[in-house]
Amino acid sequence: MNNEIMITTSTSLEGYRITKQLGLVRGITVRSRSILGNMAGGFLAIFGGKNSIYTELCERTREDALQLMIQHGKDLGCNAIINMRYDANEVMNGITEVLAYGTAVMVEKN
Repeated sequence: MNNEIMITTSTSLEGYRITKQLGLVRGITVRSRSILGNMAGGFLAIFGGKNSIYTELCERTREDALQLMIQHGKDLGCNAIINMRYDANEVMNGITEVLAYGTAVMVEKN
């Protein structure tokens, strides 16, 4: 097995056996939109369709939360994270928290 952590939204990994549960891992990031980003995003919203400005912001924010969760898992010594989920909440107008979380486990091939 390499140094990469396997991640799944399932409660198990096919072909692997969970040997130890290490607990909850999470990555939290909080983002706000800039005035210019809001103006550009608002302008795109007028015409409808895909809003690439907000799509890119959301994707970058989720990736940041995911990487923080992976680092938390590495700190615990896991080689897999199961039951991974995302959650998002608006902290206040224009400020959003994104949380990536799951269960850190040790697995071995069957």
